[in-house]
Amino acid sequence: MLSPFDEMDRLFERVFPRGWLRPLAWESPLLGEFAEPSEMRPPRVDVFDGEENVIIRAEVPGVDKKDLEVSVNDTAATIKGKVMREAKEEKGEYYRCEIGSGEFSRTLTLPCAVDGSKASAHLKDGMLELTLPKVEKSRRHTIKID
Repeated sequence: MLSPFDEMDRLFERVFPRGWLRPLAWESPLLGEFAEPSEMRPPRVDVFDGEENVIIRAEVPGVDKKDLEVSVNDTAATIKGKVMREAKEEKGEYYRCEIGSGEFSRTLTLPCAVDGSKASAHLKDGMLELTLPKVEKSRRHTIKID
């Protein structure tokens, strides 16, 4: 069951998706350095509530495994990372500069309690997958109706 805060987060995300404040003018190549975001976009995620595990899949393209940090407690998971682009000295001026670098962090409230000590994480092709085993009391049980 979702907390009232989780429900508000979902509603807010539906009404105001990420990036809704960024006007179309950001697409103008004339904005140069002003068009560059000040920080990295947090990864997009899927959270799946399975029978025995909560599975989180996060898009982290271009992020090296050594630059990722994942922490889990019984009610939340946090994914932190950084992307540092090599600074190159180039002659001329940028017409468009969109490839960002920097740090990101995303904390997700979990749908139920998990055992963080048994969690696992795998990174392949820019997709981070966390497998978070549920604690026994959080697992779904079918109840026979008399």
